[in-house]
Amino acid sequence: MKSIAELAKIREEALKKVDIRHDREGTRIVVGMATCGISAGARPVLMQLVEEVKTRNLQEVIVSQTGCIGVCRLEPIIEVYRPGEEKVTYVEMTPEKAKRIVAEHIVNGKVVDEYTIGAAK
Repeated sequence: MKSIAELAKIREEALKKVDIRHDREGTRIVVGMATCGISAGARPVLMQLVEEVKTRNLQEVIVSQTGCIGVCRLEPIIEVYRPGEEKVTYVEMTPEKAKRIVAEHIVNGKVVDEYTIGAAK
């Protein structure tokens, strides 16, 4: 049986992990998983991102889901948040593109410009 103090600490830690709006160290990759994103193929993109982060043992990277990002015609969309940098929005993602994003942007720090919202036609 855990004490009240131990349970409070466990609760606090769990809340920190769930609260994606909270400023924290490390990189966050957020996948748009509204109906439009899912129908455009966001689920395989999400699964590839999770697998890549796990395979590469990237401890300071969190992959999470959100609802509508607001640009349905460019789905699937992912957003990358890194401390001290501007948010990067990648559009028309595929599992293969997601794998490249992890290798080049997340691991090596180089934005893949051709997949960003600014490059979209």
